[in-house]
Amino acid sequence: MRPAAARGFTLIELLLVLLLLAVASGIVSLALSDGTAQRLEQDSARLAALLESARAEARASGLQVHWQPVPGTADADFRFHGLPKNLGLPNRWLDANVNAEVVGNGSVRLGPEPLIGPQRIVLRLGAERLSIVTDGLGPFSVQAVGTP
Repeated sequence: MRPAAARGFTLIELLLVLLLLAVASGIVSLALSDGTAQRLEQDSARLAALLESARAEARASGLQVHWQPVPGTADADFRFHGLPKNLGLPNRWLDANVNAEVVGNGSVRLGPEPLIGPQRIVLRLGAERLSIVTDGLGPFSVQAVGTP
């Protein structure tokens, strides 16, 4: 029993409460991820896979293939020129607000040559930006903007 004059919390009790609050706020902040960045990452990974698929098809069939963003059109967000229509490659972004820009050119050359030259596409969604790049020999990969 404590005497009547000794009311309040001990230092250990206060530290324990602060520790629990810190752990809870850390868990909540990790659980609340930025949906915009995640949607852009999904579209970027999907486009990199589509570009590699079209590149493989161009090399296998000997076709001259280009990928080009077509913003503002009603039927597509981007197009693969030179591939047969029956391949059924998608031509829409997963998020309708994604914008793409081919750096230094209007389109990306995908083949039929094995070496296609360095190419970069910048995808934007709100304030988020990601690049899809290739050195011309290696596969397309997703990178943060500003990464060499």
